[in-house]
Amino acid sequence: MEDSIEIILQDRSSKFFHRVQDKRAFTWVTGAVFCGFYGLWAMFCMPGFFKVPFRLKVPFLPSPKEQVSNVMNLLEGRKGLLADLGSGDGRLVFAASLAGFKCTGFEINSMLLAYSRGRAWWRGIPHADVRFVNQDFWKTDLSRYRNVTVFLAPAVMEVLEEKLQKELPEDARVVVCRFPFPRWPPTSTRGAGLEQVWAYDMRTVRESTSTSRIGTCHMSKLA
Repeated sequence: MEDSIEIILQDRSSKFFHRVQDKRAFTWVTGAVFCGFYGLWAMFCMPGFFKVPFRLKVPFLPSPKEQVSNVMNLLEGRKGLLADLGSGDGRLVFAASLAGFKCTGFEINSMLLAYSRGRAWWRGIPHADVRFVNQDFWKTDLSRYRNVTVFLAPAVMEVLEEKLQKELPEDARVVVCRFPFPRWPPTSTRGAGLEQVWAYDMRTVRESTSTSRIGTCHMSKLA
């Protein structure tokens, strides 16, 4: 009888020990997976964390194929230099290059920059047609670009309005993805939902801004 009880206790102890080991193994695996995902996020999703002010930080979000197609639709018939602000993995730049643009992708995340340059080299694209630069576009004069593509976060769009309105030439067009400018009137738009894009012509933007200022001054005088 005592032998039977001892066997039962040993069996239960063995099962309990295995359950504890299984839980520890699960915890270790979960922790390793979490650390792996965090590492990838840190490398690819948060560009140049210490290089730009906190209010201007934007995580990397890849452009879906339909969104890229909508952007190219709004750039149809245009040529010349194109700047992609926060070029990420370079997919917008490569699409614009195929359409005949001379492209510069601005990207401060070194991992994404290396990936984009590697893809350009692998495709055999001449440096004269596509450049990816490790440069903060907020500190760069963009006046030489007639075409600008943007896929940034809503929090920075109002600040970007001011920069582009000061620097871009009169015949420039800006195409933004997913998050429109808060104050500029769009010339046209394509797509819907997460794939929607908007085009803004600087001549129209400046005329609208000028008219708005005149109206504001007139109302102030009446008041």
